[in-house]
Amino acid sequence: MTTPVQWDNLIGRTAVGSDGAKLGKVGQIYLNEMTGQPAWVTVATGVFGTRQSFAPLDNADVRGEQLVLAVPQHLVKDAPNIEDDGRLTDSEIRTLYQHYAGYLDRGPGQPGDAGSGWSEPGTTAAGGQGHDTSGPTTDQAMTRSEERLHVGTETVAAGRARLRKYVVTENVSTTVPVSHEEVRIEREPITEANIGAAMSGPDISEEEHEVTLHAERPVVAKETVPVERVRLGTETVTEQHQVDEQVRKERIDEPDVDSGIPGQQR
Repeated sequence: MTTPVQWDNLIGRTAVGSDGAKLGKVGQIYLNEMTGQPAWVTVATGVFGTRQSFAPLDNADVRGEQLVLAVPQHLVKDAPNIEDDGRLTDSEIRTLYQHYAGYLDRGPGQPGDAGSGWSEPGTTAAGGQGHDTSGPTTDQAMTRSEERLHVGTETVAAGRARLRKYVVTENVSTTVPVSHEEVRIEREPITEANIGAAMSGPDISEEEHEVTLHAERPVVAKETVPVERVRLGTETVTEQHQVDEQVRKERIDEPDVDSGIPGQQR
């Protein structure tokens, strides 16, 4: 069980679930204002520890540098999203108790009890005692805290790309030379060389001579040939993205000191 002596030492320790699974660092301690005892801690969970989840300190134990909780890891990671603003309202505590039902003992100062406000050290709530000023439970110093912004990145699916091919028809025009035969009359004079052939037939007669003409015509044939290969590839492009977030910090005013001399103050 945690004791008041261990309050300050809890911050920064690694929280571990009852199943032995590690969670994250302890960030803040929330106290029961009726009993002054620590009751809840915030644990860094989520990607890069950017989410603060509330976990109960009931039956928790400190072992070395670890805070061993009495609840399993998955319950802490799935805890209700409650703002770590220094104080838990009754409705927020009721929500947490419903989430951790079966793991917690209901004691004084639980939701529904009079004056059951809860706060973290350094936050004074109505009806509660501050635990960060000089008094019976602290020394003479006051702790000033501030929030620090931790920004990281995570990889998420941003879209899908796919290759698809389809058939289109287009007209192709080209020129091809073609040849054909034409009739041409050739005349040759009678010579001693051809006189015999010229006198071989009748003197006067009627005749017909037939000549077959040839012509070329275009012949079209198509074939399918591979022209290129296409594949999908990715490349990483880095760009600057500005993150704007509010952080809180505590400030300590200079005290007004009464010198004890009438009419004189500094």
